[in-house]
Amino acid sequence: MATPLVTPLAPDANPEVAELAAFFNETLGFCPNSVLTMQHRPAIATAFIQLNKAVMANQGRVTSALKRLIGYISSHAAGCQYCQAHTILAAERYGAEQQQLDHIWEYPTHPAFSAAERAALAFAVAASAVPNAVNETISQALRQHWTEGEIVEILGVISLFGYLNRWNDSMGTHLEEGAVAAGEQHLAGRGWSPGKHA
Repeated sequence: MATPLVTPLAPDANPEVAELAAFFNETLGFCPNSVLTMQHRPAIATAFIQLNKAVMANQGRVTSALKRLIGYISSHAAGCQYCQAHTILAAERYGAEQQQLDHIWEYPTHPAFSAAERAALAFAVAASAVPNAVNETISQALRQHWTEGEIVEILGVISLFGYLNRWNDSMGTHLEEGAVAAGEQHLAGRGWSPGKHA
């Protein structure tokens, strides 16, 4: 087992963080170790949780399940095994269709995905690339299906996971038991493993 860069603090180490982190009991079923590490500087943890809540709020057509699938695709593009497990677990908890969970990387052609979902997921891949690969073709496809406010929501998810991918891969954050189980169930056949997050 690898040692994380910084040791997570106990869930009750900071009362304000603990109160806000109750949000994750709904989304994941546990408080992530990433948040427990952030609380070494409570202002970072609380700001992150508030941003996470704002970005992931269901405003309508960009559903809670789709937001988690966007987070998964973005995290896969960035190579973060920790966030891949978290997002696939959350997508399942928020009602993503089994066909979408089973065929997420076939989104460009699989009938489980609508044209609007395909545009959002293709945007997630391009926006997560380094250097950024968003071009006019991808932008036009996105604008065909989504309003400006919805595009802000989609990019909010991608950007949130950009932060989390760098945090967790650099920190070597240990995966929680529930996230490991989700990764093994949905992603192991696609080459996923806990890696340094075990």
